[in-house]
Amino acid sequence: MNKRHISEMKEWIPECKAGDSLLLSGVVYAARDAIHKKWMASILRGETFPLSFERAGIYYVGPTPAMPGHVIGSCGPTTSARMDMYYPTLADLGLRLTIGKGNRSEEVRQKIVQTGGIYLCAIGGAGAFYANCVKSMEIVAFEELGCESLKKLELMDMPVYVGIDCYGNQIFSAGNGGELT
Repeated sequence: MNKRHISEMKEWIPECKAGDSLLLSGVVYAARDAIHKKWMASILRGETFPLSFERAGIYYVGPTPAMPGHVIGSCGPTTSARMDMYYPTLADLGLRLTIGKGNRSEEVRQKIVQTGGIYLCAIGGAGAFYANCVKSMEIVAFEELGCESLKKLELMDMPVYVGIDCYGNQIFSAGNGGELT
C-alpha cells in the first residue's frame, strides 16, 4: 500500500489508478446528508463557503460517539451516491478528494475528471477498525446534528482504495448495480 498525505494530493492524485490501495493520512471533514443540505442552502443564499478544500477532503461518515478513552466511535463510510447531487457544486468550490462507499453517478465521474479529483473507497462494515485510524476529532459546526455534525478528522494510515481516478477509470462496472469488478 502506498502511503499518501492528503495535504500533498495535488502531487499524488495524477499517479493513482483505479483499484490502487492507499494508506491515507491528513485532514478530512466528516460530512453526510444533513451537512451537505446546509452547505447547499448557504451557497444558494450567496453566503461564503466556510471551508477550504485545498489541503483536505470529505469523508462521507457520521461517526458514533466515542467510548471513554477513545477519540471517536465507529466511523465506517456511508453510501456516497446520496451526496452525488452536491458534488459538482463542491468540486467547483475546490473539493478534490472524497471518501465513501459504493458507485458514483456518471455526472460525478465526469466532474472528477474535469477538476482533477479522486474518489476513494473505504470498506463498509469496518467502522470499528477505521476508528483506530482517527488520531483527532473536532466538531467544527452544527453540533446540534449529533453524529451528522461537521467534524474535522485527522487520519493516520487509513486503508482505502481508488474507486475513480482523475482520468475517469473506475472499479465499478456500469451493468452490475455498482458492484466491484
